[in-house]
Amino acid sequence: MCKMSEKEGEERAPLIEETAHLLNPFVHRLELNTAYDKFKLVFMSVVVLPVRVVGIVVCLLVAYVLASAGLWGLSREDLSARPLSGWRRKIRWYMGLMGRMMMRCYGFHWIKMKGRRATKAEAPILIVGPHSSFFDAVAVFWSNVPCLVNRIENLQLPLFGKYIDYTQPVYVWREDPNSRQNTIQEIKERASSEEEWPQIMVFPEGTCTNRSCLITFKPGAFYPGVPVQPVLIRYNNRTDSFTWTWDGPGALKMLWVTLCQFHNYCELEYLPVYTPSEEEKQDAKLFANNVRQVMADALGVPVADYTYDDCRLMHKAKLKNLPCETGLIEFLKLRQRFGLNLKNVEEELLNHYADIATSDGQINFSDFAKYLGMPESEPALIDLFKLYDKDNTGTLDFRKYLMGYYQYCKPANTEETLKWGFKLLDHEGKGQVFLEDAIEALQTSLDMTPEEVTRIFKQTDQNDKGYITYEDFEAHAKRKPEYAKIFLLFQESLKQGTRPRTGHLPPPGKKKAD
Repeated sequence: MCKMSEKEGEERAPLIEETAHLLNPFVHRLELNTAYDKFKLVFMSVVVLPVRVVGIVVCLLVAYVLASAGLWGLSREDLSARPLSGWRRKIRWYMGLMGRMMMRCYGFHWIKMKGRRATKAEAPILIVGPHSSFFDAVAVFWSNVPCLVNRIENLQLPLFGKYIDYTQPVYVWREDPNSRQNTIQEIKERASSEEEWPQIMVFPEGTCTNRSCLITFKPGAFYPGVPVQPVLIRYNNRTDSFTWTWDGPGALKMLWVTLCQFHNYCELEYLPVYTPSEEEKQDAKLFANNVRQVMADALGVPVADYTYDDCRLMHKAKLKNLPCETGLIEFLKLRQRFGLNLKNVEEELLNHYADIATSDGQINFSDFAKYLGMPESEPALIDLFKLYDKDNTGTLDFRKYLMGYYQYCKPANTEETLKWGFKLLDHEGKGQVFLEDAIEALQTSLDMTPEEVTRIFKQTDQNDKGYITYEDFEAHAKRKPEYAKIFLLFQESLKQGTRPRTGHLPPPGKKKAD
C-alpha cells in the first residue's frame, strides 16, 4: 500500500486546498424536474410504496424480537465486557439477514460487491466512506454486522435502538468530557483483543456530506495503530435521493423519494488492507490522512479539511441570514494555527461579520470603513484592508476576515498600543477624553469628520457619561481589535516619515510594528 509522508502531504496541500475551496460538501439539491420523475413518484406512491413500507415494518419487528431475545438477561456492562457467544452469537447472522431484507424493501434489490472483505485477524477495523446517508447501513448488513461506534442517544430510536445495542457498539457520550479518551481506549482494547469480538466499523468523517470530497477523518479509530480496511460506498442512481446533508431536503422526503424508485443502485468496494508504518502508528492523524487519501484516489474525488465544526458555523451563518458557505472556513486548520475557540468564533466574530457583510456574505472596502466609522481615504485603514485581502480581490469572505483578525488585529491589541492610542486622544493627560478633544485629535491625525468621530465616541461611551476613560477605550478596542492595528500602522507611518507629524501627536513607540 502506497504511503504518504507528512512532508509529501504538505507539498500537495496547496493543490488540495485550491480544489477543496470550490466545493461545499454540506449542500444537496434533489432534482425532480422531468414529467417522468413526477409520474413515477405518483405511480410508485400509490402502487408500490405501501407494500414496501409493510415489508420494512415486518423486517424491523422481526429484528426487534431477535435482538430482544439475544439481549435477554444481559446488562450494558456485560455487552461492553465480552463478545456474545453461543446461541446469542448465532442470532447475529439472522439480524444481518433481516437488515438485508429491509434494504431490499427500500429498493436496494442487489448490492454490487467489489474486492474481498478482510477477516478480523487481517484488519480489526473497517473504515467506511464517504458517509452521506442513513442508507449507508448497507455496509453494516453486507459486512456481517460488525460493531459500530455510535452515539448513546441512538439507543432511544424506536426499533433501531435495540438493533444497534445488539451489535455491541462502542458508545460515545458527548456530555461526558472523558468520552473521547474512553472511546479510543475501548477501540484499542477490542482491536487488540484475542477474544472473538466482531470487526469494528467506523465512519470517520463523523457527519454526512454530498460525496463531492472526503472531509477530515477523526483520528479515534487510528490510535490503536492496527491494520484497517477501507470500504467505499457508491450510489449510482440518476436521481440522488440518498444524500442527507445540513443544507438539503429533510429525511422524510429522502425516504419517500427513495421508496418511489424502481431500483436503487449501490456498490460496496473493499480496498486492500492498509497496514500502518511505524511513523503512522505514532501519529494517528498522519495515519488517518493517508488512509483518507487512498480512499479519495480510489473514488476519484479530492480531500478537504472540513469538519463537524464547519457544519455548526454553516448553521450559525444561516441563522444570521448569511450564505451557508460563510461557515466553510476549514475550522480545524485555523484552530490549530491560532488556537481558536469555536464558541467565541460563533458568538462574537460571526456576529461582527454579520454586521458588516452584505447579503451575499462578502465585505468590500466601503463596508469595512463604514463598520469602523473611518474615512475611506485613511492610509492606515487601506493598509489594514490590504493585509486582510491577501489575494487582492477587493472583497473579504469570512475566512479572510477571520485570519486577518487573529493574525494581525488580535496580537496588536496590547496594553502598550492601547495606551499610545489613548494618549493620541488625551494629549493633556487628564485621564478623561471629551467629545471635543476626540474630534480635535482625530480630525488632525486620521482626517476623520466630526460626524465619524461622534459616532465612534458614542459607541465607546456606553454609559453616556459625556467623556471616555482609558477603561472605556480599552473595552471598545477589545470589541473591535482592528483599531489597535490601525494605531500601529499609523505609528509606523510616522516613524517612516510617510505621514507628516501635526499638532500634538505623541512620539511613535520604539518597538517596531509587526
